[in-house]
Amino acid sequence: MEQENRAGLFFLMILAGVGGFYFLLVHRNPARAWQAYLTNFLVWSAMAQGGLLFSVVMHITKARWSRGLCAISEGFAFFFPVSLIFFPGLFFGQEFVFPWIHLATGKEAWLNVPFLMTRDLAGLLILYGVGLCYVYHAMTLRFQKYSAGKYQGLSGRIRAFLENRWSKSFHDPEKILKKKTVFGILYAVCYALVLSLLGYDLVLSADPHFVSTLFGAYTFVKAFYVGLGALIIVVSVLYLGSNGNLRVTENQFHDLGKLFFGFCLLWADFFYCQLVVIWYGNISEETQYVITRTLQSPWKELAWFVFTISFILPFFVLLNKKVKTKPRWMVVLCAMVILGIWLEHLLLLGPELNPGRSLPIGLADGLIFIGFLGIMALCLRFFIRIFPEILNRSHEEGES
Repeated sequence: MEQENRAGLFFLMILAGVGGFYFLLVHRNPARAWQAYLTNFLVWSAMAQGGLLFSVVMHITKARWSRGLCAISEGFAFFFPVSLIFFPGLFFGQEFVFPWIHLATGKEAWLNVPFLMTRDLAGLLILYGVGLCYVYHAMTLRFQKYSAGKYQGLSGRIRAFLENRWSKSFHDPEKILKKKTVFGILYAVCYALVLSLLGYDLVLSADPHFVSTLFGAYTFVKAFYVGLGALIIVVSVLYLGSNGNLRVTENQFHDLGKLFFGFCLLWADFFYCQLVVIWYGNISEETQYVITRTLQSPWKELAWFVFTISFILPFFVLLNKKVKTKPRWMVVLCAMVILGIWLEHLLLLGPELNPGRSLPIGLADGLIFIGFLGIMALCLRFFIRIFPEILNRSHEEGES
């Protein structure tokens, strides 16, 4: 009954998001609706992509401390099909999310909607395909000896199908481990390339005259930062919900916190590297981009707020070792960072998509955010229903 109540809550969140989008699209401001759509697509897709990258990095580097955590991080891959479904929706809002459509930018060979949609969709298909292959081989190694029991509903039928495949294919664990490693390396490479492409095409191109050679790296570092934050929230919620029965130790929480702290610093470093080069170069096409977002209202207040909750507060809080081992505190801190990165996308896109004297954000935008949160929660819940062992096992089989 409790599980059904949670699913019902998630569906209500999704309905609230759909209602918020419909209200903006039909009754209020279509530009705001599509801005919220693009922003949430980017943030939640990056969260899923970065969440899975944790498992990939831990496997490639043979980090044994992450046992039990990698299986949970692989659940973020269940959002990939949703992200793939949402991406073509941008085509219907192209008049609002691609402000360069009717501008003479001199970059028409690259910035045209058919070519952009095709290359980005191809990139996502490759990234998500490789990522799901990695997850499949990881789960083959981890759970092929364990039966989920009664097969009920869609999740049960999927588990039965997987167990049938595993029973036929699991004859050479070493070969499967090698395939997992290959797909992991490919995912890491595709992750960097595809997220860089999406960063340039869907974010930086909003101002087609601004150029930043560091923006691609900034995009995929930010995605891993927000993915780590989401992973910490999920692990903490599962740990607290199981009354401490989930096999995650205090040292693991501490190590996750340290990794999160490290990427907090790296995100801020990339932010600073872009800013200082633009300031030193003092080229009008570049400085105007920064001036608009840091020195002009209403964006300057938002810029300082984003920097405060995404770097300054996490930096000083995470200097304390004990905070990293407290799941409740980490949930609050990571949720604050995710909110900051969501607002950071608004800061990057808003001045071009919705120029004006007031921030283009309101209740409907928050409802759309909640709707995407509900979708992510349902995807993770579905993953756990297929692989319930992650809540009561240490998953040592097949993990490095």
